[in-house]
Amino acid sequence: MKLGGFKNREMLVDLSAGVVDYREINEELARKFIGGRGLGVKYVYDNGPQVEPFSEDNVLCLMTGPVTGSRSSMSGRLCMVTKSPLTGTVTDSHMGGWSAARLKWSGIDNVIFKGASDKPVYLYIENGQGELRDASDLWGMGTRGTVKAMQDRYGKEDLSVICIGQAGENLVRYAGFMNEHDRAAGRGGTGAVAGYKKLKAIVIKAAQKGNMPQPAQDEEYKKANQKALKAIMEGGLTAPKKGGLSVYGTNVLTNIINEVGALPTMNSKYTHYEGAEGHSGETVNATLLVADNTCHACPVACKKEVEVKEGKYKTRVESFEYESGWALGANCGVSDAAPISFLINLCNEHGMDTIELGNTLSCMMEAYERGLTEEKIDWGDADRMIELTEMMVFRKGIGDVLAEGTARAAKYFGDENLAMCVKGQAIPAYDPRGIQGIGLGYATSNRGACHLRGYTVASEIAGIPMPTDRLKPEGKGELLKIFQDLLAFSDSMNICKFSSFSENAENYAEQYAAMTGVPVTADDVMKIGERIYNLERHYNNLAGFDKREDDHLPKRFTEEPATGNSAGHLSRMDIMLDEYYQVRGWVDGVVPENKLKELNIVS
Repeated sequence: MKLGGFKNREMLVDLSAGVVDYREINEELARKFIGGRGLGVKYVYDNGPQVEPFSEDNVLCLMTGPVTGSRSSMSGRLCMVTKSPLTGTVTDSHMGGWSAARLKWSGIDNVIFKGASDKPVYLYIENGQGELRDASDLWGMGTRGTVKAMQDRYGKEDLSVICIGQAGENLVRYAGFMNEHDRAAGRGGTGAVAGYKKLKAIVIKAAQKGNMPQPAQDEEYKKANQKALKAIMEGGLTAPKKGGLSVYGTNVLTNIINEVGALPTMNSKYTHYEGAEGHSGETVNATLLVADNTCHACPVACKKEVEVKEGKYKTRVESFEYESGWALGANCGVSDAAPISFLINLCNEHGMDTIELGNTLSCMMEAYERGLTEEKIDWGDADRMIELTEMMVFRKGIGDVLAEGTARAAKYFGDENLAMCVKGQAIPAYDPRGIQGIGLGYATSNRGACHLRGYTVASEIAGIPMPTDRLKPEGKGELLKIFQDLLAFSDSMNICKFSSFSENAENYAEQYAAMTGVPVTADDVMKIGERIYNLERHYNNLAGFDKREDDHLPKRFTEEPATGNSAGHLSRMDIMLDEYYQVRGWVDGVVPENKLKELNIVS
């Protein structure tokens, strides 16, 4: 392989046989799908869309990109790709910190797991070699205990530990991975796939010195990197210690989104929450903040470590994110940041998705309010939320139902409309009645409801890269496609999505070209992103998501008007979806053969 940035070494782990093997990376595939998300999706696609998520046949791919672990700003992302046990779609989930960089520094680009072990194991990686080791003594531990055990065994220096907690072990469908810095690959149930495979952890021992990926064109890379860094340093949101993302973290959005009337409240019955100030970025920073942490090669430092120093919610956790704060806050009628912090810490300890958890709890709250269940839980009852979370992790009582996720829980309660879900995954913290484009994004996301596939909020709220009217549906199909394609590329180069608040397709093209030696333009970036997005959609089509009805929002968003400063508005999916399909060249949500050929997905 001639491309710069790659170690050109993939690790193939057969958990059934207990064997670790290696291969070089196919250069043609790397050129077509870049790395990270794109190449991982290609591997999952080639493995077959019909596999059962909980089976030996499903693969779990840990992927880096060509700039991972390099001097490129925000290049510390690790991507995990598999078939989701929550949705049945292809899914990818990403984590920050130093895990991805250390994997690359160890001499390994990607790790692909197949099969399933008959006993708990972990994978130890050092100097380009991997070994499966017994994890029986770790099984049953939370993530923090697992990390400490590995640090005691191998030393803290130059060590990354990526692991599942008890939620993954017990196949909670929205279990994720955590690493030593409480960074999560949370959505889609990647941790549950690992739990089925009896894979407890991936432990990486590697130093940066002498091991950073080398660019094919060093001088051009330095220039491209400096240009991108300048954009980040001067960005309105990303500027260190000045931009809102750097000062308040993602939680800068709570008051902003609440003010416009797009903060889903009490299972999205309302779009404004009077108590939102209690868990806003401003309040959390003023009362609980103890550290501003960051990831490999990132000057932004958006991670906000908080501490509740006394009382029954005493805890210390990284990080109090907007999504987590909303899911366990406004969405459940909780205004106090202290119990929310405690719940976030509980999720991190057990390894589970805060967004899905919060939606599942709010779904149950509404079910109880409407008399659909005798399992008592009132709006704002944080103590009951904590109790139920523990029951979910260990699948005790009603927790066994809730561990299946929001959509399945709503069906159990007798009203599927209680679930604010798309394709089985619960929505994040933006109400589609008050921000039209993001609703279209939820509906057409390839991993179920998600804001990170195509973050139109950047344009509709922050005016990046250009302002659009958040309440107008017209033009949102084209806008969303641009965001989806651009972010598919950045996820595959594997650079943090927050870079897109300051960088553009030209910045990505320059960094990628200089690192790999493959000449690409901004237009090429968008075309490659389009190829990756269409491959994901094609996978889902083959997996059974092949009807227009699969790209829908819950009735609440299309039939029940918003409140607050979006009062009276509904999500106009009727207008947006037709426009989106036309822009995409899809037929009722299905990628036609001519589009697959045009994008060189099939021959």
